[in-house]
Amino acid sequence: MDKAFLEYVNTKNVSPLFYVGDALATLKLFPDDSIDCCITSPPYWKKRQYANGGIGMEADYNEYIGNLVSVFMEVYRVLKPSGSFWLNLGDTYYQKSLLNIPWRVSISLTDKGWILRNTIIWNKVKGGLDNTKDRLRNVYEPLFHFVKRDKNYYYDIDSVRNAPKSAKVVNGAVVSATGVTGVRYKRKIELSTALTDEQKQDACQALNDILRQVERGEISDFRMIIKGAQRATHSDSEMVSGRARELREKGFYFLKYHPKGSKPGDIWDIIPEDTQGRTSHFAPYPSDLCRTPVILTCPPEGIVLDPFVGTGTSCFVAMQYNRKSVGIDIADEYISIAKRRCGEVVYNASFLERGNYG
Repeated sequence: MDKAFLEYVNTKNVSPLFYVGDALATLKLFPDDSIDCCITSPPYWKKRQYANGGIGMEADYNEYIGNLVSVFMEVYRVLKPSGSFWLNLGDTYYQKSLLNIPWRVSISLTDKGWILRNTIIWNKVKGGLDNTKDRLRNVYEPLFHFVKRDKNYYYDIDSVRNAPKSAKVVNGAVVSATGVTGVRYKRKIELSTALTDEQKQDACQALNDILRQVERGEISDFRMIIKGAQRATHSDSEMVSGRARELREKGFYFLKYHPKGSKPGDIWDIIPEDTQGRTSHFAPYPSDLCRTPVILTCPPEGIVLDPFVGTGTSCFVAMQYNRKSVGIDIADEYISIAKRRCGEVVYNASFLERGNYG
């Protein structure tokens, strides 16, 4: 058990705690169920020669995958039951074949007990230069979100919603954020040949109730699905869609938009960072890639872990949002850069000497 970590946990200080050392060996010093959120981007296989070697230079990609899985199963141990693990990993071509390494790692982790909640596509927008003439240019990488249990993990979805436009009242009529007044829906109800008179009456009453909810700010917007006018949202089969059954029985239903805005989607447009630490580290991942995971899945008093911290982006973001963080890297020169980025660091536990990581 590492004393520096235990001391850090019990302080109010949000300056990061950095370790110089092998990720697997260092993680073994942490207690079970002690980390709230882990986000990392480990070295990609055969992509770059990093300082002090380490994971990424294995002769065989299966060995690389095995080494990563070993580290991430140790992350599983130190992560709280309420915690989340975010993994950004790029792929590699080998002998002209794209190896699908990120998905091989993801499948290996789910086979060992991790639960995959989302695969986010990081669209790098511009990507890098690519002079190959026999394949398309790559402009994306996956970001996987894993949890240890299928419910009751920390997830503050309201903190990352997109701010909605406000509803308004025009000439006495309620107008939703996207301009819905209910007039078109009322006309469809009146002209419907698929609804009974009783269903038409219920539909009009329900529509008026929804408009009042918009006016009070309880929802920001809505869609009304009416039998005969639109099909069920996902499927017409009642075996796979409760909405289809509701449409048959009631003749209508509503899709309500949250008053605090919509949830982010699973495609993130984020331009890679080109400048930070480029003289020493050639693959820093962008702060914007860390912000949503940290805000969404690490509680305000929680601790963020990055076992391949590099130049400290994840710790830098955690500190910006008043979260504690722990960063591990095998290269002391990267840790030095991370310290400079994050400012003065009170706790420093550089304890493993280079070459003694058994």
